[in-house]
Amino acid sequence: MEKYSLDLLKELTEASGLPGHEGEIRRIVARRVKGLAQVSHDRLGSIVCAKKGAAKAPRIMLPGHMDEIGFVVSGITDDGYLRFSPLGGWWDHVILAQRVVVQSRKGDHVGITGSKPPHALADDERSKLMKRRDMFIDVGAADKKDATRKLGIRLGDPVIPICPFTPMSNKKLLMGKAFDDRVGVAIFIDVLRKLAKVRHPNTVYGVGTVQEEVGTRGAETAADVVEPDVALVLDVGLAADTPGWKGEDKEKGTLGNGPQICFLDGGMLPNLKLRDFLVDLAEEKKIPYQISMLERGATDGRPIHLHGIGVPTVYVGIATRYIHSHAGILHADDYVNAVKLIVEAVKRLDAKTVRTFRP
Repeated sequence: MEKYSLDLLKELTEASGLPGHEGEIRRIVARRVKGLAQVSHDRLGSIVCAKKGAAKAPRIMLPGHMDEIGFVVSGITDDGYLRFSPLGGWWDHVILAQRVVVQSRKGDHVGITGSKPPHALADDERSKLMKRRDMFIDVGAADKKDATRKLGIRLGDPVIPICPFTPMSNKKLLMGKAFDDRVGVAIFIDVLRKLAKVRHPNTVYGVGTVQEEVGTRGAETAADVVEPDVALVLDVGLAADTPGWKGEDKEKGTLGNGPQICFLDGGMLPNLKLRDFLVDLAEEKKIPYQISMLERGATDGRPIHLHGIGVPTVYVGIATRYIHSHAGILHADDYVNAVKLIVEAVKRLDAKTVRTFRP
């Protein structure tokens, strides 16, 4: 994996950007695509990075959402502990005893999610899942006055998981937070970089969308800016190579086996001809790939493929372990091969080819 790509993933994943708070990510994208693309925005906060090729159309949209899951402060107790509400989908199992940072108007404050200790719970309580409503965040405040006046914390302040970007002992395995979906953002930036001196018969739009984790909202408004003819949605996918998966399900997401071409997700059926175009292209170019079936969950493809009179759309994912938690793990080769596949696709998506995706 190139140093540029590693540095890009590190910068993007270690930055903060909850739904509705994507400004830091937007600034990174704008800086990274300077000289590569023309930048514009929608009014919700998505950033659109246009690179014109040999023709204005077809318009190829490459969306990756900038937001990550996290929390917001929803209450402050008299003792100075913080109650919190989720932004995005959280499983209560993974919330407890994790480090977070609370961003207030007076600065960042490190804290930890806590609860009543198991030693003080009755036997029947200890066997039950600890609910988020019974948890709190401890930022070391003496009391409510200390939390609000000295630390400047107020309701609605964002709470972000802490996990530094870390190559593991196997250097091709990368651990970090917010791979969902800073990996998609990094891919479209890398694609624009690699297309800088490559002829392509279209105009490419790398789009950092906002508020995907709370309802794919930014993709809807960004599509109004782009008016795409084709969309290749860039996101994470499920890794099924950990204990607990059975039989054929394990084949649907293995780290290192290539990007996932999704044949089904909870919000979209892909355009079948575009899907087959990507599969045939991957096989022709000997780019490893996997077929994914995501029965639950949706991506930015949900609103994009319904835009206007319809947009041929396929979701391409990177298998990632432990998504929707504080940290995830992915394989560098899957990232590299996803970039290769998207670049090769863009080079071939001329007007004649795009017309073949119509019913």
